[in-house]
Amino acid sequence: MNWIRVAPGAPYFVTGDGAPWTPIGQNEALTWTEWHWLWSGNDAGVARHLEWLRSHGVTVLRFMLEYGDVAGHYWERPDGTPNPVLIAAWDRLIPLVEAAGLRLLLTPLDTYFNWVRWDDHPFNTANGGPCPARTQLMIHPGVRARIKARLEFTTRRWGASGVIFAWDLWNEMHPVQGEDRPGVFDDYIGDVGPWLRALEVAVHGRAHLQTVSVFGPELHWKPWLNASIFRHPLLDFANNHFYEEGTIDHPADTVAPALAVGRLVREALAEITDGRPFFDTEHGPIHTFKDHGITLPEAFDDEYFRHCQWAHLASGGAGGGMRWPNRSPHRLTPGMRRAQRAMAGFLPLIDWTRFQRRPMDVVVPPGMVCFACGDGDQAVLWLLRTGLAADGRADAGVGGPVEVNVPGMEGVATLWDTVDGAPRGTAEAVGGRVSLPGVGADIAVAIRR
Repeated sequence: MNWIRVAPGAPYFVTGDGAPWTPIGQNEALTWTEWHWLWSGNDAGVARHLEWLRSHGVTVLRFMLEYGDVAGHYWERPDGTPNPVLIAAWDRLIPLVEAAGLRLLLTPLDTYFNWVRWDDHPFNTANGGPCPARTQLMIHPGVRARIKARLEFTTRRWGASGVIFAWDLWNEMHPVQGEDRPGVFDDYIGDVGPWLRALEVAVHGRAHLQTVSVFGPELHWKPWLNASIFRHPLLDFANNHFYEEGTIDHPADTVAPALAVGRLVREALAEITDGRPFFDTEHGPIHTFKDHGITLPEAFDDEYFRHCQWAHLASGGAGGGMRWPNRSPHRLTPGMRRAQRAMAGFLPLIDWTRFQRRPMDVVVPPGMVCFACGDGDQAVLWLLRTGLAADGRADAGVGGPVEVNVPGMEGVATLWDTVDGAPRGTAEAVGGRVSLPGVGADIAVAIRR
């Protein structure tokens, strides 16, 4: 497969031959229900599932190499020895992902389970590992050596292919994982990133893209973390986990989460000074699901998901962000898959290889909000009505035409139905003004000069 790289001069991604490539996908774990075929030896079932994902517009899956919700899925068992059962599963999965034309965003471990299952984890000195305390995970030389060994094993065994889109060098960086020492993020990135890049160049002749992730609210509680996450010179793109309190992690309606996502994307872009791509690699109703034990009603959750992904794309993110399911069972609904397919159908309306997106302020009538970005030649808009129905979903109101003012834009506007994933006609942008016919609860718009 072609390797993925950052588009030259644009904050998006392209394949090795220069074709636009957009991350559309979600978080996955080998122990979740949709991967049961892998453990029963049914490779044909895995292949059918991957093909189904591809047919719904999915391009990338985010996996932890170690998702330690159960001891049998630790990467090392015992410490320092790769778990043969887990390696065999990856040996079967990765070629199937490649055959389906999908890609993987890989991170060494799920730091949540590493933290909460510390008493059982192989890294713990009590279990024969190198590290005496979980508060030293990011800084302890023994753990650092284990992480490097894990990454080296993975890239030597499976990294020759473009099936690996990128490395998330550390999932959800947190200062407490490094005894709250100043500079702990930069120390880890500055050590592991160049080491892995040099190894891959030596082994493969080139290196996969690199990023790190963070629990998003930390960036507001500790603003000094923003430089490492969004501007570290050794990282290729930036990402964040959108778990804003109340609006996103425990949604009461489907409009407030969209407003939060749009604001968070704009905040992220304001932190980036070199035009690197940005997208969210985790979001979802984590507080609702984990702390309240509630799985959102499917129709509500489908709209919540769809609103979040369109707010993300139209505000300037690459793709629609990557949902953590936070459902029982732990998987995305069919409605969410249709939403992914609808976004994938919209993408060819914009030339992402040259789209120098900047946030735009679009004037819309009262009762609506517009998420928008553009560069003068192209623009992406998503209009959403803010009125709510009794169940917390967006109220379509009376529909009808909507006049919007898109400063500086001239050209053809293509309207896109975000539910059905189909065009809903065109309109002319003249002098920055566009009349959009038949707008219901929401509509996406692509404008090209």
